[in-house]
Amino acid sequence: MSSPPTAIPTGSWVLVTGATGFVASHVTRQLLQRGYKVRGTVRDQAKAQWLIDDHFKSYADSGSYELVTVPDLSAAGAFDEAVEGVSAVAHIASVLDFDPNPNNVVPQTAAGVTSVLESASKESSVTRFVFTSSIVAAVFPTADQDGVVDRNSWNEFAVKEAWAPPPYEPSRAMLVYAASKVAAEQALWKYVDENKPQFVTNVVSPSGILGEPLHERHATSYGNWIYSLFTEKREMIDTFQTAFFVDVQDVALIHVAALLDPDVKDARLQTWGHKAHWNDFLPILRELRPQRKFIPDYPETFYLKLTTDQSESVALLKKWAGQDGWKPLRQIIAEAINNPCWKTE
Repeated sequence: MSSPPTAIPTGSWVLVTGATGFVASHVTRQLLQRGYKVRGTVRDQAKAQWLIDDHFKSYADSGSYELVTVPDLSAAGAFDEAVEGVSAVAHIASVLDFDPNPNNVVPQTAAGVTSVLESASKESSVTRFVFTSSIVAAVFPTADQDGVVDRNSWNEFAVKEAWAPPPYEPSRAMLVYAASKVAAEQALWKYVDENKPQFVTNVVSPSGILGEPLHERHATSYGNWIYSLFTEKREMIDTFQTAFFVDVQDVALIHVAALLDPDVKDARLQTWGHKAHWNDFLPILRELRPQRKFIPDYPETFYLKLTTDQSESVALLKKWAGQDGWKPLRQIIAEAINNPCWKTE
C-alpha cells in the first residue's frame, strides 16, 4: 500500500459520518488499514453493530474504532461532540429516502452539511474536510445530452424540476435527490467562502457506485444497479440503460487521498469511472452466473456523450495505491456478486 507524505499524522482520529453506508464503510476500512483511528457516526447504534462484529472488531478492541450516535444530521450542534479531537472529517452521510417531495429532502440535506461544517469549524484540531457529493450535483446525465462538465457545472435542470409544483409523483424522486446534492454542495462552498474555516476542503463526486458489499443491505439497496439487473427491475434499468460506473473501493481511495494528500486542496474531484451500457454488463453476468437466466441484450448499445476531466482522480489512484486507472468493469461485478453478502444467486 502506497504511503506518500500525509497532511495529518498516522494515528490521528478521522470522523466518518454515515458509517454504515456503502462508501463510508469502505472509507473506514481503508483509513484503519493505513493506521488511522476512525470515529463513525450512526443514527442507531444497534443497527450499526455489524460494523464492529463483522469487520472492525480488532480495531474497536484496540481503541482505534468507535461509533457515536447522531440521530438528526441537520440539527444545530449535532456533531459538536463527534468532532472533538479529530484531525479530519469525511462527511458522507446523506438523506437517501428517495422521497419525491423536495421539502422533505433538500433543506435537510443542506442543513446537515452546514451543521457538520459549523461543528468542525469550532474544533481547532480539524485540518481537513471532505464532502461526498455526486455526479448529479453537476449534471443530470441523459443519453441525448453532450458537453463537458467542469468545476463550475451545476445541475440546474434537476433543481428546477424538483421544485416544480405538486403533485409529487414517485418519478420525481431521483430529481429531488439530485437537487439535494446541488443544495448541499453549494451550501458547503458558500460556507467555506464566507467563513474561511481553518481546514482544507475537498469534494468527491462519484457516479454510479458498484462493487464489494460489506453488508447485505449494500447488495440489495435501491441504487445497486447490478442487483436491479439480477432482479429485472425493468422500470429502473430500462430508463437508465447507460451511465458512468465506478468501483466503491476506488471511490473510497479518492476520499482517503482527499483527506490525506497535502497537495489536494479546494478540489472538486469528479470520480465517474467508466462509461458503460447494460449490454456490457450482461455478458459478464452470464459468464459469472451461467445457471441464471438474465434479460436479453438491448437492441442498441449506446453511451453517454458527456465528458469531464478525471485526471486528478486517476492520478490519485496511482499515487496512493499504485493503480493504473479505474478498476475494470468485470472485476467490479465479480467482487460484487462473489461476496458472501450477495445472497441473490
